[in-house]
Amino acid sequence: MAEEKKYYGTGRRKSSIARVYISAGKGKISVNGVAVDKYMPYATLIQNLKQPLIISGVEAKFDVECEVNGGGFTGQAEAIRLGIARALLAAGLDRKTLKAAGMLTRNPRVKERKKYGLKAARRAPQFSKR
Repeated sequence: MAEEKKYYGTGRRKSSIARVYISAGKGKISVNGVAVDKYMPYATLIQNLKQPLIISGVEAKFDVECEVNGGGFTGQAEAIRLGIARALLAAGLDRKTLKAAGMLTRNPRVKERKKYGLKAARRAPQFSKR
């Protein structure tokens, strides 16, 4: 029996890391062994992570399996999106369409560290004149 070909992509966003595997299939997406609509609480996040598949026009041709940890739902969804886009490149899809839509660029914004003498990264203690 011939083993089906799986393509791999890694995505990161904020403190989330997603390991994404895509294989030929009917368009099922599972995150940490659970269907994506059961795992993600908002439809907008699900739509966001499906973007690379929709843009490439292969939404119903690939099954997606992801393992994701760290961060919250938004960071995880965006990490999965980047992982799917990179896996689609590994599968041999056109780079131009994904690049033009901004799917291959990692969002570098992360939480800024707290500085000493401040209450948070930039929040200073309240000033008292007297």
